[in-house]
Amino acid sequence: MDQLPQKNLLRLHPAGSAGCSTGVESSSMDGFWMEVEQIQQRDELREEDSGGNEGQLPEEGEAESQWLQDTGLSGLLGGLGLDGDHQELLSTLTQTQVAAVCRRLDIYARSVRRQHKTPVRDVRDVSGVFNSGKMSSENGDSGMKGAQLSSRASKSPPAAEPGGLQEQAGREEAFNMDSAYSEQAAVLLQRSRPSRGGTSAWGKGSLPKFTVPKGRLGVTRIGDLSLQDMRKVPSLALIELTALCDILSLDLKRSKAGKWKAAETRLFGVPLDSLLEADHKVLPSTQVPLVLQALLSCLEKRGLDMEGILRVPGSQARVKGLEQKLERDFYAGLFSWDEVHHNDASDLLKRFIRKLPTPLLTAEYLPAFAVVPNIPNLKQRLQVLHLLSLILPEPNRNALKALLEFLRKVVAREQHNKMTLRNVSTVMAPNLFLHQGRPPKLPKGKEKQLAEGAAEVVQVMVHYQDLLWTVASFLVAQVRKLNDSSSRRPQLCDAGLKTWLRRMHADRDKAGDGLEATPKVAKIQVVWPIRDPLKVPLTPSTKVAHVLRQFTEHLSPGSKGQEDSEDMDSLLLHHRSMESANILLYEVGGNINEHRLDPDAYLLDLYRANPHGEWVLKQNPT
Repeated sequence: MDQLPQKNLLRLHPAGSAGCSTGVESSSMDGFWMEVEQIQQRDELREEDSGGNEGQLPEEGEAESQWLQDTGLSGLLGGLGLDGDHQELLSTLTQTQVAAVCRRLDIYARSVRRQHKTPVRDVRDVSGVFNSGKMSSENGDSGMKGAQLSSRASKSPPAAEPGGLQEQAGREEAFNMDSAYSEQAAVLLQRSRPSRGGTSAWGKGSLPKFTVPKGRLGVTRIGDLSLQDMRKVPSLALIELTALCDILSLDLKRSKAGKWKAAETRLFGVPLDSLLEADHKVLPSTQVPLVLQALLSCLEKRGLDMEGILRVPGSQARVKGLEQKLERDFYAGLFSWDEVHHNDASDLLKRFIRKLPTPLLTAEYLPAFAVVPNIPNLKQRLQVLHLLSLILPEPNRNALKALLEFLRKVVAREQHNKMTLRNVSTVMAPNLFLHQGRPPKLPKGKEKQLAEGAAEVVQVMVHYQDLLWTVASFLVAQVRKLNDSSSRRPQLCDAGLKTWLRRMHADRDKAGDGLEATPKVAKIQVVWPIRDPLKVPLTPSTKVAHVLRQFTEHLSPGSKGQEDSEDMDSLLLHHRSMESANILLYEVGGNINEHRLDPDAYLLDLYRANPHGEWVLKQNPT
């Protein structure tokens, strides 16, 4: 393969170059390319290893066809009528998301007409399916109506103000997830407000603090939703990501997935899903490959306080030997981590990531991650990264989460290991963005831009990782709408959003009595042997935390209402085993499959959002 010439290492930061104001920054970015050089020296890279078509951009119309398939709208391609599933999905979209779908369909239609293929459904016919009103969010806010959307979408985002991030340093700013990001961007563009923050945001303390305001329904993390509901999130997130990039005039690049030969090894170079399939035979509940967990655990125990961890290379001979031993002995339980040097473990970790058959950030969306630094506004960069993280396949997302959590621990020990957030990001970026250590073919002079951009993306992901694993409330609202629509298909075209907007229902426990009244008492089902459901006052101030506290008191010895001695004995047995365990409240049924509730969520608002659901107390499965 063509290796990057050594002289490029000296040309990355010429004197007086923009975005490089200090020698520290220059040497830090030189570290990016020194990491690339080490990768090339240590890895046996052969051109024939490549599948040949990874990284190629699809032809016109091909990308739009794949996009419609990935978003669950493939039925629009053949010119056939919309089925119930398509109608349900389309009915949940905001106006900016509507525009994104229509734009892709229009591009695909033009390419089909040129190629004389089967006609697709007319954009105007599809537009008629969408609701023209407002889309309610999970926490009650509404999206904008999208007037003059087409004129706004054609504008370019305002230029970044120099030093904007530095001016925001130390500030705490709300990160709104109640309304769609694309709707927020459209409003910002309409107001012509200047963006804050340039593309280079280096320096300790330069990143502002973002917090997600908790609405009445609380905050939902990725692990809070059932698998059935989480499977609906990626397609919704992809539609929203595309709509946001349209508003920002950002080209959402997507590459073809390469075809790779099956690995002859058992650990390194094996797809994540294949690793998990083998791991489930050992530990059925694991969500992150066991070898990756072992590498991270080894580094956490012995490397966090070591100066230059992740940056200082290990012994090339030892690392190759350790890799062979891992391949042979890991699953047999014969491999010992006790004598593994922390720098060797660091090399093994990076080698594991690089040798994945497809990039951890996926071949399809790696180019999208790479263009994030082109967005002037830091909050919008984070919004795009958030949506990209939700789109990732579950094995990739879980592995990335484990890696970012480890990198945050490394940064937290900066005083001991001398690895700042910038240092860690610069060293890890080549392993995430240069798949198998191969520098991409770039126009002359673009190397510096690649290095800075890739390192900044890693920096933002490490620093703001808690936001990445949150399911935005507007996406949860769309999942609810999808579930609600699927159970009311005959009413979909006639009623539109009426089923979603209807909040007040009859108390199911009082048939024929007060059909439009909200119940005054909530009944909480319990999976343990308790005679009656737990009853909690349903008032505007009742939180999930109040239910958990009342249940804990209910289990306490001597609590009222425990007249049956047999029930009391059973409760005491359970109480002892649950003293140190977390008790969680779940929302089950109605317009959600299963949803672990935030302790700060309000019961009355949850009831109004899902009047046909039930509340169930369970132990934390983990």
